[in-house]
Amino acid sequence: MPDSTPRSTSRTVTILGSTGSIGTQAIDVVRRHPDRFRVDALSAGGGDVDLLARQAVETGARAVGVADPARADALVAALAAASAGGDVPEVLAGPDAAADLAGRGSDVVLNGVTGSVGLGPTLAALRAGSTLALANKESLVAGGALVRAAQQRPDQIVPVDSEHSAIAQCLRSGTRAEVRRLILTASGGPFRGWDADAVKSATVDQALAHPTWAMGPVVTVNSASLMNKGLELIEAHLLFDVPADDITVVVHPQSVVHSMVEFVDGSTIAQASPPDMRLPIALGLSWPDRLDPVTPPCDWSAATSWTFEPLDDAAFPAVGLARAAVAASATHPAVYNAANEEAVAAFLSGRAGFGDIVATVDRVLAAHDGTPADAVTLDHVADAEAWARARANELLDRR
Repeated sequence: MPDSTPRSTSRTVTILGSTGSIGTQAIDVVRRHPDRFRVDALSAGGGDVDLLARQAVETGARAVGVADPARADALVAALAAASAGGDVPEVLAGPDAAADLAGRGSDVVLNGVTGSVGLGPTLAALRAGSTLALANKESLVAGGALVRAAQQRPDQIVPVDSEHSAIAQCLRSGTRAEVRRLILTASGGPFRGWDADAVKSATVDQALAHPTWAMGPVVTVNSASLMNKGLELIEAHLLFDVPADDITVVVHPQSVVHSMVEFVDGSTIAQASPPDMRLPIALGLSWPDRLDPVTPPCDWSAATSWTFEPLDDAAFPAVGLARAAVAASATHPAVYNAANEEAVAAFLSGRAGFGDIVATVDRVLAAHDGTPADAVTLDHVADAEAWARARANELLDRR
């Protein structure tokens, strides 16, 4: 369980993936609480250097990183324009820029990078002793054994996913020995109630029409297939040291109860709030303290209903595949994630159907030999991911 020792009232923050959904909302939280946070550094992929430059100038960041080295000159020009002749931050460019910034020792590093490329920054932040506010679940999924080995204290990783933030909050209600199981809630995505055949034939537009959350295309497709929930199950297993078989997924379409913890005495503690990612982001930055204000609470004066449904494993087999990956080896989760990333990219580009996503991941997992946790290295993870991506594309090209 996370330590509840209060932290200092003012913290330095590095935000990775600052131009994405998580990053922009994190900057909004920082903007609303200037007495609590000072931005050390920002990084992004390079798709919107003008926004990155404006963020850097607004927050007073001392360093800015861009993953695409071809965008470095454009970023320098955008910073000069945004600063209007004032001081400009240091600029880092290239695939290691985010990891470099993450390792510089900020009090908190928020990893909002998308995909398993976030593993390097995650390890760098942990090794530097920073608190890691983790929104990049893929880095934990891909390199779970390595991440746990790099962790220096029990409370060093603070989850930013709404589900895992909810579990972390609920776990403060009891000891680890008193926990019976974790209950992850899922909105069910746009295909809730569809049968297996209908899900397999879904279109890109249908998959991107999420009923609750506004997210990027990859995360939205993952939510539609429930691969996202499979990744979250693996993440919960690693974060909270709970066996995968003791983590249950239930469908909760209203997305107000973000997850629950069931205790041995029969009590179930739930965390509820309107769906707004600023709440778990704020907790990630300020943990274990709460900021005031962050988001409006539930409106208890209005009549409302919350419903919970069992997961349809036949229509959404991704969660079962995640359990199998955890049981297989330390590198099977990395293969699960990498194969999914390739299959989702193929689906979004029109190279594959929606049903091909989970089917491809299943076939790639079945072909992987795996590496045990006590022998895994960063090279093992990189090799497993590279193999999984190549194998996935080979299977997709054969369709």
